[in-house]
This record gives sequence, C-alpha cells and structure tokens, in this order.
Amino acid sequence: MADDMGYAASSGSGAGYATSQGPDAGNDYGKVNNPPSVYGGPDTPQVSGITSGLGNGVNLQPSYDNNGDVDLGWDLMKKNPKIKAVRIEIEAAVKMAIVKRWIQEAVAGGYQVIATYHDHTCLGSDDAAKLQTAATWWESNYAALKSAGDFTINVMNEWGSAGITPFDFASSYNKALGVIRKFYAGPVIIDIPGYGQATQIAYQAIKNQSTTRITDTKLILSMHIYDDSGQYRNNKWQVLQNGDLDELASTGLGCMVGEFGSKIAGTPAPAVVDYARSRGWPVFGWAWNGDGGILNMLSPGFQPFNPAKNATYTPTGYFQTIYGKL
Repeated sequence: MADDMGYAASSGSGAGYATSQGPDAGNDYGKVNNPPSVYGGPDTPQVSGITSGLGNGVNLQPSYDNNGDVDLGWDLMKKNPKIKAVRIEIEAAVKMAIVKRWIQEAVAGGYQVIATYHDHTCLGSDDAAKLQTAATWWESNYAALKSAGDFTINVMNEWGSAGITPFDFASSYNKALGVIRKFYAGPVIIDIPGYGQATQIAYQAIKNQSTTRITDTKLILSMHIYDDSGQYRNNKWQVLQNGDLDELASTGLGCMVGEFGSKIAGTPAPAVVDYARSRGWPVFGWAWNGDGGILNMLSPGFQPFNPAKNATYTPTGYFQTIYGKL
C-alpha cells in the first residue's frame, strides 16, 4: 500500500480513560439522538472521502508493560473479525525495534495501522513545543517505522486543552504539519482539542479564523467519545451530541472516532458512537489492552513477549461493550 493511502494504528490516553472537562450532571441526554444542528444533520454528506477504506478497530497501549516488549494478543484478535484496524500508542522511550515489531505483526495479520505519538506527561497540554517535539520525533523515526509496514500517522494523542484558542490550535498544528509534510504525503490524523471532545474549537480553527487556519486539507479529525465527554459552549457545559459530529464533518475534512468507551449505563456515549457509524466514520474502541484501569477488552494485562510461545488472553466482561459497536 502506498504511503499516501496507508493506514496504521496507535493512540490512546495516558490513564486510559479520557476524562471530560466539566460536569455532566443536569444535561438532557434525551436530546442526543435528535439534537438541533446548524450544520445540516445526518442528511449532510460526508464531504471528504479520505477515510474511505479505513475499517473499525481497537486501541492498543503497550508502552507501559514490560517496556513495551509484550505479546499484543493477535491470536484472540483473529477470532473477532469485526476488528479491521488498530491504533497503537507509542511512547518515545520504547525502543524502535519493539515498535517496529508491533507494526510488522499488525500488518502481517492483515490489519490497517494508525501509529500515534503519545506523551503521558502532557495530555491536554497547550504547549506548542510539545507538539513540535512530536513532529520532529516523526521526522526522525518515520523511515525506520515505515520499513516495518504501512501505517497512517496520528501526530500526537490528545494535544490541546478545552481552553486553547482556535488561533493557537491552528498555528501550532500548521507548524507541526509543515515538518511532517517534508517526508510524508499521506493522510494525517489529528486529535481535536479538549481531550478529543471540543468540536467547536476544531471547527473554528479550520473554518473561522480570518488570519490563521489549519491549511492542510489531507487530514482526518479524530474525536474521543466517553460517557462524560462534552465541551463548553457559551460558558455552559454540554454533553456531546450528534450535532457536534455534524459540526466536525462540516469542515469538509475526514472524520473518525479515534477512541470510544463506556462504563456508565444510561449515558449518551453509545448513541453518539452509533451516529458516527451511521455517517460512515471509522470508530476505534478503547481499549484492546493497556488501559491501566478497567477499560480493557482482554485479561490479563499485556504479557511479556515470547517468540517461542504466544500468550493466552481471554475476553473480559467489557469486551462486548466495544466489539458490539464495531
């Protein structure tokens, strides 16, 4: 698969569960399936076909177990054919030989791959230097990782807070993308701000800036959807609704759900993920393994890699929560 069409997996949040930026109490969850939307609603076509061919999948966060040198559980994954793609989160401290093995094994298994630079120390950070560090890390390591197989670059996991200005988000990403475009011509995934939840800021960074907008058009915008996901609009907290997805799609760029998970019954996360799928967005569940908490599809946690014998994993009670949405 050519560089400009390759897909590869890597992402995830540091503690696993992406927390929201405000309380969700008092919101009318009944509006989730039929929200007011100024962006055209479900009849609005997906303008960008850049996500065409990218399947649904799961997130893997192997960096924190055994220094990343772990068995990723491919035997069990192969028994669950709705998983077509993986998003793999990569901490810079993990040895390149290990990261290459992750990608090589995924590609050999027939999975599309999204590779995500991850820095657990700056989730939700507005520090532009951190985003630039991610870009230069890709510049230094892309060729070596590409030798293991095709993948799509996800610049950095969850950079940008719920309070970042559209101007700062746009100008920081324009600079980072300028580095990446020196060596990579394919689709680039960027997580929207506010832990992947602030669709309004992302929209404004692409469409509403009079002086500085995100100018790259070969992008896929990635939302992260959990039980308590939401954003502030007019200084009022609002749980994520279908109209927020319409807002993101109206940028004309590709869209996806890079992470989703649910642990609280009766919340809108499952309904919003269903809406994303109805719009043709790829969706990636959190997490296959490596969550660090309770949102793991497998048990036990990632086991040390043994080239002579594959580790044995079993599905957890949470498994179907994710697999049923793929």
